[in-house]
Amino acid sequence: MEKPVLLEVDDGIAVITLNRPERRNAMNQELLVHLYRSLDKVAVAGDVRAAILTGNGKSFCSGIDLQAILTENLFDPLGDGRDFPDVRRACRKPLIGAVNGHAITGGLELALNCDFLIASDRASFRDTHARVGIHPGWGMTQLLQQAVGQGLARQMSFCCQPLSPDQALRCGLVNEVVPHEELLPRARQLAREIAAANQEVLAGIQRLIEYRNTATLEESLAEERRSFLDYVHGRMP
Repeated sequence: MEKPVLLEVDDGIAVITLNRPERRNAMNQELLVHLYRSLDKVAVAGDVRAAILTGNGKSFCSGIDLQAILTENLFDPLGDGRDFPDVRRACRKPLIGAVNGHAITGGLELALNCDFLIASDRASFRDTHARVGIHPGWGMTQLLQQAVGQGLARQMSFCCQPLSPDQALRCGLVNEVVPHEELLPRARQLAREIAAANQEVLAGIQRLIEYRNTATLEESLAEERRSFLDYVHGRMP
């Protein structure tokens, strides 16, 4: 029996593939256990410089498996007190979301927690928390409006309307839309470019971009300047 999440590492790039295609990659406890462990491995792997998250089959991820929600521990699957946002924050490696199909509700939250997204021309994006009666908890209310603006985020979450790949591109939810068969090759190309970068400087840039989420523009500019001076002084004889 195949694992519900596959992890492949090659030439500094990790590919994490959700692998329950018969359930549209819906998340049960077993899938989450393997996803969290895969992210933990990527986080500490010295040979991994970038990672890709994608799905097997017609869906990226259709969200929580409703058959498991009342019978399995989906919010602390490893029993260590960590939920998905905790595991994701602990993994500082750049994570590209390669959205191959439907990214729905919790699946859309998985995508939103990636550093950036590229999409297949077969992808779609939808938040149905309000329709299925599950409260968002992995960042939907904040990350979606950050990606597409508050007005469109309200419409998507209030009306549970899907976005096509072209709509997602126009509103900035995804960076690129490519033919389906080119999705993983393009994601790997981007990951190779990340892997070729100066990793110390890249980590600093990543931190400063995220710093802006909780600080004013003036504070963020000052923090960049301070970091620059620390970097320069650290290299002076």
